[in-house]
Amino acid sequence: MISTKTFAKAGFLVLILASADGCSSLTPPFDKMADQPMTIYRLQNYEPQTPPPTATGTAPAAIPGLPPQLAQWAQQAASILPPGLIPPGLIPGAAAPPPPPPNVPRFHDFRILAYQAINDSGQRKDIVDLFGHESNFSDKYENCFFPEFGFALAQPNGQPPADILVSLSCQQVKVFNFNWPYSKIGVPADTQKKIADIVAKAFGS
Repeated sequence: MISTKTFAKAGFLVLILASADGCSSLTPPFDKMADQPMTIYRLQNYEPQTPPPTATGTAPAAIPGLPPQLAQWAQQAASILPPGLIPPGLIPGAAAPPPPPPNVPRFHDFRILAYQAINDSGQRKDIVDLFGHESNFSDKYENCFFPEFGFALAQPNGQPPADILVSLSCQQVKVFNFNWPYSKIGVPADTQKKIADIVAKAFGS
């Protein structure tokens, strides 16, 4: 015969397991996105005006008027991003990107350098785990916005994709077509590393 104490212990264990499962669950709407189509975009986060020719008739190599946040970030970007994923022109000594052609494809007004559809279930899980937990974000960020990456996450029931712009240089995100479920938009260092790992895996870098 099972004692009352045994029932009490079993009930307490179930309560603990339920609480643990609740803590690890994804925040809506990300809890319904793991099986939906996803796309990651590489973006040119800063586009200066076409620089005037120099005395020799050639344009200067560096991006003129580069914002200080980008100049500082460019020195640190190599520690988390492969060189191929750093927007052109930001690495010291590299040539500035050429002016974009007319009607160049853009993602929320930012020039698309490349994009990759995410078909691997493990990569999709990494993405919803990233955005689906408030603990990945903070209330600290820079007063600027130069996004290097964009995420388009399809939503069920014919809703527009949940679009997320990520600015590692300014340590924050901006969202479109859905309500961001958190009061925090800052991207701390450990989350920056997670994002870098996700995009590097997506683009094979």
